[in-house]
Amino acid sequence: MRVLIVHNQLWAHYKSKLFSEINFAIRQANPADELLVAQIALYEASRKVMQNDDAITYDYPYQVLFERSLDQVSFGERRKALFSVFNEYRPDVLNITGYFDWAQVLLMFYARAKGVKVVISSESSSADHNRAGWKEAIKKVIVGRANAFFCFGKTSAEYLESLGVAKSAIKVRNAAVIDEQVIRQRYDEAKKELNVAAKPNTRKFVYVGRLAPEKNLETFIRAFSQVVKQTGSDWQLLLVGGGPEKENLENLVTDSGVADKVIFAGGFPWYQVPDWLAQSDVLVLPSQSEPWGLVVNEAMVCGMPVIVSETCGCAGDLVRDGVNGFTFNHAHQAELEKQLTYFIQNPHRIAGMGQESLKLIAPFASGPVAAQMAETYRDLAAK
Repeated sequence: MRVLIVHNQLWAHYKSKLFSEINFAIRQANPADELLVAQIALYEASRKVMQNDDAITYDYPYQVLFERSLDQVSFGERRKALFSVFNEYRPDVLNITGYFDWAQVLLMFYARAKGVKVVISSESSSADHNRAGWKEAIKKVIVGRANAFFCFGKTSAEYLESLGVAKSAIKVRNAAVIDEQVIRQRYDEAKKELNVAAKPNTRKFVYVGRLAPEKNLETFIRAFSQVVKQTGSDWQLLLVGGGPEKENLENLVTDSGVADKVIFAGGFPWYQVPDWLAQSDVLVLPSQSEPWGLVVNEAMVCGMPVIVSETCGCAGDLVRDGVNGFTFNHAHQAELEKQLTYFIQNPHRIAGMGQESLKLIAPFASGPVAAQMAETYRDLAAK
C-alpha cells in the first residue's frame, strides 16, 4: 500500500505530529507499506513567524514542493507539482486537504479516474462563514467523488452530512489532535518549577492566540473589567500572543482601569505555551469565528477548565457546561461575565473541572486517531 497525503504547509507542527503517528501505524502494521506527505509550501505568509525552530522534530517521509510561502505559489504551479508527485509516487490512496484548493480538487478527480481511492480531510463547519448556495452545490459534487472523510469533530461531521456525505463514509470524527505528550510534559515541568520556587500565584484567566479582531478580545477585556470591579477580585488576565490589535487592546485595558490586572505576555513558540498555562487557572477562547481552537485541546490536556464561545468548532465536542467549563454567545458580554464570575466565586471547582477536561480530551489522543486513519487507508487500498 502506498499513501499520498497532500498538505498545505510544512510549519504546522500538530499536523506533523499526526503524520508521524500515521507513519508509525502504517509501518507497524506492514513494514512494506509506504507514506509520503507532499507539503505544498513552507508556511503561509501571515504565519511566517510561527515556523518551527527545530526545537521539536517529527519523523515522517515528506517532500516540500515549493521552498517559499504558500501565498506565493500560483494555481498553475500547484497543479503541475501535485500531478507530478502523484504520477511519480503512484499511490493507492490519496488524502487531500479540504476542497478549497482547485489544484487538489483536480488532482482528486484525476486520481479517481486512475482508480485511486480518495480521502478528504475537512475542518470546515456550517458556522465558519456565510454559505452561498452555488458554492454549496459545487462542494456537493466534490465530496461526492471522495471515498472517505476525516473531520475535526462533531460540527465538521455534521457539515459534511449536510453536503450529502453518508455517515458511514466519515471514518474519523476526532481528527483535531495536538502533540499531547510535549504539551503535558512541558506543563508538568513548569508547574514543578513554580512549586519549587514557592512563588505566590495569583489566580488567572488566560487567552492564547493572535490579538486579532475576530478573536473578540475587546468583549473579553470589558467582561473581565466588569467582573473584577463587581466582585473586588484579585484575579488577573493573561494574554499570550501578538497581533494587530495589541495597541488597541492595551488602550482599552488602561481606559477600563484594569491595567494592573492584565498582562500582555507577547508571542511564543507553541511548545512554550504550557509554561504560561502552568501559571493560569482557566482558559478562555472568546472568538467570533474559529474553525476549531486547538488551544482548547492544549489547556484540557493540562487539566484545565475552559470557557469557549459557541462559534468555536471545538465547543460541541470538548465543552460540557458546568462539567469542565462553559460555553457562551460571543455577542453577549453578560454571558461571559457570568462564567468568569462563577470561577472567581467557586475556585474550589477548578481542579475537579480540570479532571473532567482530561476525560473529555482523551478521545482526541494523536496515536489512536492516527491508527484509525491508517486502518482507513488499508481498508480502501484493499477494495
